[in-house]
Amino acid sequence: MKAQAQLNEVMVEKSSNSVLVGDSESKAASSEGKDEPTESKIPDVSSISAFMTQVSELVKLVDSRDITELQLKQSGCELIIRKKEALQQSEPAAPVLPMQSPYPHAMFPAPPVAAPGPAPARPSSAPALPPPAKASSSSHPPLKCPMAGTFYRSPAPGEPPFVKVGDKVQKGQVVCIIEAMKLMNEIEADQSGTITEIVAEDGKPVSVDTPLFVIAP
Repeated sequence: MKAQAQLNEVMVEKSSNSVLVGDSESKAASSEGKDEPTESKIPDVSSISAFMTQVSELVKLVDSRDITELQLKQSGCELIIRKKEALQQSEPAAPVLPMQSPYPHAMFPAPPVAAPGPAPARPSSAPALPPPAKASSSSHPPLKCPMAGTFYRSPAPGEPPFVKVGDKVQKGQVVCIIEAMKLMNEIEADQSGTITEIVAEDGKPVSVDTPLFVIAP
């Protein structure tokens, strides 16, 4: 009876030990299960490698077949594989040579147009040499022109002249007009006296110091 009781105690101890081991294994398993979510956060290298392998296979497919361009859309991503032939065929679509054709026509054809530019030199030389004014026969000093321009005896075409031969004038009285640079400049008598001679011709160009009138005091 004592031996049977001791055997039962040993069996109970073994069974209790097995339960403890089981509990420790279950706790370890539960702790490992809790660590699994942290391991899932690590990037999956195999998925990246699989994607690159798929891309490589698609490139080989496009290269081996009569395909110039392949577009693949997956998971919000877009992949375009295009042959060099497709790029070379798209270049002639933009005609570059016709754009260069207007350039030779625009290669400075203007210089021939600008060549006649020196032609206006003729008018510039003409006013530079006004007809010489006739010499005054009077012994009195003449009233000379203070500027270069055109001599006018009257204030406007068709109107009577400011003065005539034999008219008496006062110092500061307007006796003629000189047009210079589109401006009408009134010329006044430098002294009081009588107009004895009109030296300049009406409507003709005059230069500086050209005799205009002879006024005898």
